[in-house]
Amino acid sequence: QVQVVESGGGLVQPGGSLKLSCTVSGLTITTYAMAWFRQAPGKEREFVAAINRSGRYAQYASPVKGRFTMSRDNAKNMVDLQMNDLLPEDTAIYHCALGNALQVQFEMARYYDYWGQGTQVTVSS
Repeated sequence: QVQVVESGGGLVQPGGSLKLSCTVSGLTITTYAMAWFRQAPGKEREFVAAINRSGRYAQYASPVKGRFTMSRDNAKNMVDLQMNDLLPEDTAIYHCALGNALQVQFEMARYYDYWGQGTQVTVSS
């Protein structure tokens, strides 16, 4: 049984930082692209970041580019999302996902097969 578990969310002030982690069990992530999506209250789920199988290429949504960094550790079967200079509009539930998405499909949720329950990130003063 595949389990995807996110951690590291919380409450942070604008301009602060958080690091999210996603740990996968039940399969080896080395053959999967990994991604983060988020969903704010009343809004649709949106792509945040994705990373290819080797970890050499990462892609970011425009709103987070330059502030967020995604990395992966295949040996530990996990990925991280370092979030800096957080803004109130970053408030959302952040979900980790993995699947056989090709690079051109990174932003499309339907290409990810396994999803975590999410971790809440709240940016507020």
